[in-house]
Amino acid sequence: MKAAEFASPAVLAAYDWGGEVLDVSRYGMGHINETYRVIALQPDGAEKAYILQKVNTGIFKDPEGLMDNIVRVTEYLRDYLKRAGGDAERGAMTVVKTRDGRWWYRGEGLSCWRVYIFVVDTICLQRVEQDSDFYESAVAFGNFQNQLSDYPAGTLHETIPNFHNTVSRYEAFEKAVAEDRAGRAASVRAEIDFIRARKQDCAFLMNLLREGKLPLRVTHNDTKLNNVLLDSKTRKGVCVIDLDTVMPGLAAWDFGDAIRYGANDCPEDEPDVNKVHLNMAKYETYLRGYLDAAGAALTPLEKETLPWGARVITLETGIRFLTDYLEGDHYFRISRPSQNLDRTRKMLKLTEEMEAHFSEMGEAVRRYGL
Repeated sequence: MKAAEFASPAVLAAYDWGGEVLDVSRYGMGHINETYRVIALQPDGAEKAYILQKVNTGIFKDPEGLMDNIVRVTEYLRDYLKRAGGDAERGAMTVVKTRDGRWWYRGEGLSCWRVYIFVVDTICLQRVEQDSDFYESAVAFGNFQNQLSDYPAGTLHETIPNFHNTVSRYEAFEKAVAEDRAGRAASVRAEIDFIRARKQDCAFLMNLLREGKLPLRVTHNDTKLNNVLLDSKTRKGVCVIDLDTVMPGLAAWDFGDAIRYGANDCPEDEPDVNKVHLNMAKYETYLRGYLDAAGAALTPLEKETLPWGARVITLETGIRFLTDYLEGDHYFRISRPSQNLDRTRKMLKLTEEMEAHFSEMGEAVRRYGL
């Protein structure tokens, strides 16, 4: 669409695009924020691309804190890359200020808008097309962890409180069982019993953090393959994107979420749990890439607890899906009535798979990283 056809012209007017805006079009496959690509004609006749996003303030209720986190982390990464002789323009996201010098624009209805410079000559994959893709995503997230290893994580805002506090997630689950708002608890007794039998697992990493045995890190908290930009020619990891959930956390959480998402061969809502398996080859591929990039920054105990990260985050995700199912499917978007239950059962089966392969997962860490 042309600039004049864009539904929020005041947003475009708030930014200096370097020239005439030629096109504004929907971009990407994200489900949370509204994302557009803006093409603007520059004085030299070249076209420059930007990413314009409307932040979902229904989910991110503190947009000011969220943007403060993003700006501080991206500025730190850019400075790090410049000092290290890297490519700061492609290796870290660049937030563009408004005409009046702000990092984001407050639009109509208290909407929050932001702009990034588009990272050219990159691709974003929705699924692994070759083993090296998963390895390169691990390297990218490992570099992200390594480059931010000296950043004071405790100074960042917790934009989604208790996001990976699995003890808190377990308590919310028990509350949902007790209240049984949707009248579904009796039909999911097996799933409830499965989770209750693993109550202590929910506390394992949180206890180590509370006892000071694991350091607080800057974590991404959404380490999916499609949150890494790969170079379109070399397919090497270029830049980690989607920093909305950057918060204080544990390295094991980021590692674990990537394994939960990428080291199995089924859709998230696969209804046939017999098809759900932990792919140990993919696990080892990601582990090697992550340790190759982040290993020097991690303590020995952090490395040892990486398999626990996969196991706990997978269980936690199953708990969250079942909690939402018991409450009537109000948080996770569904397209059919039993979708959250299928998601739950997949996560619980994957948790079982990880328990069965847990010694192998630990042996791989010792082989590659200790």
